[in-house]
Amino acid sequence: MPGWVWGVVGTFALSFILARVFLRMRCRGIGPPFGPHARPWSRLIVTSTAVVATGAGAAISAASGIPALVGIIAAALVLFARVPPRRDLDLRPGTWSAVLTVPFSRLYERMGDDMEEWCQTRLAAARPRPQWIADAAEYYWHQVRRVTDSQVRADLDRWRDSIEHKISVVRLIGLEPGPGRLRAALHQHPSTQNTRKYDEDDPARLARRLESEALNELHLFLTHAYRLGHHKMLIYPFRPSAHRPQPQRALPS
Repeated sequence: MPGWVWGVVGTFALSFILARVFLRMRCRGIGPPFGPHARPWSRLIVTSTAVVATGAGAAISAASGIPALVGIIAAALVLFARVPPRRDLDLRPGTWSAVLTVPFSRLYERMGDDMEEWCQTRLAAARPRPQWIADAAEYYWHQVRRVTDSQVRADLDRWRDSIEHKISVVRLIGLEPGPGRLRAALHQHPSTQNTRKYDEDDPARLARRLESEALNELHLFLTHAYRLGHHKMLIYPFRPSAHRPQPQRALPS
């Protein structure tokens, strides 16, 4: 087989591998680019980049005699060039920039779909019982607590503490406390100190609101965890049936 053929094959193979690596690097802090919804667009971008790199390498090799492997530089240039996210507002039909923009825009949109589906699966698992929401926040927090960014760590800590506090108030409401005790519990944490926001005279409505807010904060927590790269965390609770009270056996007469 002629040497130039080996050069083209080698350029395509290396470009394909490097394009996957570069794409993951480009999407760091956003999410994995090869999730179920994003995978088709990622494959299109990676394959197209490898083809462009191979064509560029072959053309340069034919014109100057430089080895075709020089084409792998095109893989880095394509994936690290200033292409979206610019969304559809910056699309200019009929231009090369628009052609490059569309695959990346669609990729980021589908990555968002993957993240939302990942979060909703974990929220649905924790939703049946209020205590599971607090337990899930604690479990997920232990998976990401070593994050180095101080601001992100502060946000994660704040959401976890707020979730656990609000669920503790929900549990307290289930014990039918007096107004004074409920008011004191709300004032124990900054997230519930706004007396105008929380109606103490309707405990059932207050419990529903606190549970809803805890779920929303857990959603924010999971979104940050996903973008930090913790998208392989197990779903909590692991086995919902294990949390159900077991029926008591009748004692033998």
